[in-house]
Amino acid sequence: MRLEPDKECLVCDYCSTVHFPEANADGVRVLEEPSPLHCPICAVALVHASVARQRMLYCGQCRGMLVGMDNFVALVHNVRARHEISGEPAHQPDWTEMDRRIKCPQCGEEMDTHPYGGGGNVIIEDCERCSLNWLDYGELERIVQAPDREYASDL
Repeated sequence: MRLEPDKECLVCDYCSTVHFPEANADGVRVLEEPSPLHCPICAVALVHASVARQRMLYCGQCRGMLVGMDNFVALVHNVRARHEISGEPAHQPDWTEMDRRIKCPQCGEEMDTHPYGGGGNVIIEDCERCSLNWLDYGELERIVQAPDREYASDL
């Protein structure tokens, strides 16, 4: 089976059968194709995956996600379109996460740690040099569930 570029499927080179892996409980379609990059938390190889038709790299151990900055906004919009937005107030971020320092899986330089500028009260890491965002397990869901000014006018 061969991973199709920028798609959510694998294709058999012999019979051309297309295989779409089932999404896991977190909504991640793990494509099982290993990446040369390693998780900045666990140091295990990241695998190709997708969420809401947006490709990313995924850690099967800590369930973190490495998302290209060019895909990030589309990812949030697509996931948000498939979920009901919670009316619950957002939790305060864990400010101790601001002290965490992780290395970019691509360039090896320290990633910037900062509060995400949108909803969700989430602390994220990004690498401007490589145009990558790192999301820990649950952070995408918190961003998606948070009230957002863009969507507030639709309610």
